[in-house]
Amino acid sequence: MPPTSRPGYRLAVFATLLAVVVVLLGAYTRLTHAGLGCPDWPGCYGFLAVPMSEHKQALAAERFPEAPLEVHKGWNEMVHRYFAGALGLVILGLAVQALRRRDEPGRPVKLPLLLLGVVIAQAAFGMWTVTLQLWPQVVTAHLLGGFATLSLLFLLCLRLSGRLPALAAPVPPRLRLFAFAAMLLVIGQVALGGWVSSNYAAVACTDFPTCHGEWWPQMDFVRGFDPTQHDIGPNYLGGLLYGEARTAIHVTHRLGALSVTLVLLVLAGLLWRHGLGRLTGLLLAALALQVGLGISNVVFNLPLAVAVAHNGGGAALLLVLVLVNYRLRLASPVAAASHRSVSNSLGRLDLPRA
Repeated sequence: MPPTSRPGYRLAVFATLLAVVVVLLGAYTRLTHAGLGCPDWPGCYGFLAVPMSEHKQALAAERFPEAPLEVHKGWNEMVHRYFAGALGLVILGLAVQALRRRDEPGRPVKLPLLLLGVVIAQAAFGMWTVTLQLWPQVVTAHLLGGFATLSLLFLLCLRLSGRLPALAAPVPPRLRLFAFAAMLLVIGQVALGGWVSSNYAAVACTDFPTCHGEWWPQMDFVRGFDPTQHDIGPNYLGGLLYGEARTAIHVTHRLGALSVTLVLLVLAGLLWRHGLGRLTGLLLAALALQVGLGISNVVFNLPLAVAVAHNGGGAALLLVLVLVNYRLRLASPVAAASHRSVSNSLGRLDLPRA
């Protein structure tokens, strides 16, 4: 009889797909400079939706004279908030369901509760993104929180699926450790990507593979990676850093991409050697897509569709690594050692021949 998924699996899949939409909408909002499309939170100019009538728009201008209403930017921001709010409610449902079924064997409880905590933190960072006027530290943390939510939901789907059998062959502990390190490296690259975006450094270099026609242009790493960014409160829309600081951020992201590519190619080779062809194919496809989108961002001067897809590609690459790590850990090192021990013992047996 084939294994069946646990209750809550379909809801977790729905939440994961919804999280993908939220991540892409967040990227679209940020790339269309609509992060302050509504200067207040959680509403928009004091309303539950973007004010459309003349009377409401007059009230909006009176309430926020320093932030003139741009209707299309307001809707970009509010649609993102609506989807994020819906995702929060679905995750709350997953947490409640996990608590009600906590006595079932093998039922994940801590993971849904962790997800609920992460989504509450995400709501706070969403508010601070607006109230601190796109302060890069908060924007980057908000982006990382979105990727964390998506990754944890995908992990919950894997835990509830019941359709992934243990690997047939034992997995060396070093491979599992290397795969985990590779995932951490990708998370670091995602953080760098968030820092590029929040400081508007994506077009700091307009040529490839050089930058400003040089392999090592003038750069200011101290200013580019200043954790304080000086005062909190100025409007960071469009960024406040000058050219050499933005160049330092951009070039660092490129170097990070090169490091990630090399490490993931090594990981793909190791997975192939251990007979994990499907995981190898998924990893290489996600990597190739993300590298191609990243180069296209520079060569074609950051087209909106490509830039949004680049965010989605980063999410896809991270999810593939979550899958790789999950599959590798289905074979415990104890089981692997036991398997080798039994195989060696059988090999030494002098069995009678027919």
